[in-house]
Amino acid sequence: MHDTDSAIFQLRRGSAPLIVSMPHVGARVPEQIEHGFTPVARALTDTDWFVDRLYDFVPELGASVITARYSRYVIDLNRPPNDAALYPGMTSTGLCPTHSFAGEPLYGSGVDALPAAEVELRRQRYWQPYHDALARLIVDNRRRLGFAVLLDAHSIRSRVPRLFTGRLPDINIGTADGASCHPDLMEPLLAILAAQSQFSYVVNGRFKGGHITRHYGSPADGVHALQIELAQVSYVDEDHLSYDEARAAPLRELLQRLVASLLRFSPAMASR
Repeated sequence: MHDTDSAIFQLRRGSAPLIVSMPHVGARVPEQIEHGFTPVARALTDTDWFVDRLYDFVPELGASVITARYSRYVIDLNRPPNDAALYPGMTSTGLCPTHSFAGEPLYGSGVDALPAAEVELRRQRYWQPYHDALARLIVDNRRRLGFAVLLDAHSIRSRVPRLFTGRLPDINIGTADGASCHPDLMEPLLAILAAQSQFSYVVNGRFKGGHITRHYGSPADGVHALQIELAQVSYVDEDHLSYDEARAAPLRELLQRLVASLLRFSPAMASR
């Protein structure tokens, strides 16, 4: 198996069924796009800060890892290509966002949508290669092992009033209301979470899984997907957006146990 370092993504291939996708850790912005950004946009505030650092143990366990290089302000890899609403009736952040999560303009006042031609250009240039690579990983794991497990790893500020009320739980698991993975994959994860008291958690609460979880998760076809959205306050100093080693250590230990549980899952377990 060969690793891949492209301009769009970094891919570390493993031999295990598990694939960890990190579509919002990228911080690159093409110069021609950044030129039109506001200062708020240039700060890339809504990045999934340090998620790749939290999960840096994953390749040692044999899982594959694919991480985006470009910012979600360029294009959101976890939204459907037609930009259909994932949560109808709720605020949508868009395939090519024009506002931050807090509602601040990314391109200056009055820009509520980018031209369709620009959106399509970005979709082809940045969105499609990431999804082509992810789809190939899934197909390869199914061919080699008979199934694939996909963890879509995310984080977000603990309080974003425009998107949700109050403080987000520390760990937010989404399985598209149970449609994207077999219940037997979730059972040991929930047991691990229930056995600890340091981190709050919820399943299919505000975050039920984005496009990646919903599109690729198909238990009947041997693909079991889930999203884990972390409240950044559980490992980051949110005021300064800096990684907090002491705060992150117990979360990393818990994530290691959750990932180990995912690696133990197999369809044979689910059929018993």
